[in-house]
Amino acid sequence: MKLPSHPRLKRAPRLAAALWALCLAHSAPAQPSPAAPVPRPGEELFSDDFERQDLGEWRAMVPSFTIIDGAMRGQQSPGAHGAVGQVRRPMRDVVVSFRFKLDGSTTFNAVFDDKDFKGSHGGHICRVLFTTNQIRLGDDKEGVMRNDIFEMTKKPGGKALAAPLLAGRGSVAPARIEQNKWYHATIEVVGDDMRVWLDGAPSGHLKSPGIAHETKSSFHFTVIGPGVLFDDVKISRPR
Repeated sequence: MKLPSHPRLKRAPRLAAALWALCLAHSAPAQPSPAAPVPRPGEELFSDDFERQDLGEWRAMVPSFTIIDGAMRGQQSPGAHGAVGQVRRPMRDVVVSFRFKLDGSTTFNAVFDDKDFKGSHGGHICRVLFTTNQIRLGDDKEGVMRNDIFEMTKKPGGKALAAPLLAGRGSVAPARIEQNKWYHATIEVVGDDMRVWLDGAPSGHLKSPGIAHETKSSFHFTVIGPGVLFDDVKISRPR
């Protein structure tokens, strides 16, 4: 799929980077919470080991995603929005697990959306941002992607006005994620609570109202930069 050239598309990486910089500036350290074991998944909604040649159910909303040697690889096209690979499943409380390997990229997002929700940019509800040195959890619905805040940040002086509205809508936990090494991530969303584990270790927590949005209609990866590999993706209801 080839995207048409469009000024908004070309501006998307710069706008997204600015928004995330703003959100990170107002993110608190990972919220303290009782130690929690890695969740045991219940009813399975989706699984994929990528042992085939085509993308299957994955929709490359923004190229490019390919299947290589039993894994799915996302790579951002120069000057375009980050590569978006999406699978659609109705979910609310959910456990998502997957393996990933940085293959040149230093960051990617794991995102929950509701395509029918018009109150946030792109229907974004919540996400986890993985980088080489931190894991950030974000409430998009009530945070930086909320329509009024999103528009506010694009106006002169808007970032300062948006800052108090972003308090408590994100958290950051330190991490060490190396290139060309496989990791296993688990994300649990239950009510207004989202938690992350990396290789079985608690690696982030956020409690924020937008996370409790009743319907998440899809899950996707957004890859920024040269490439990230994904494998063994599982989406389940919590036990």
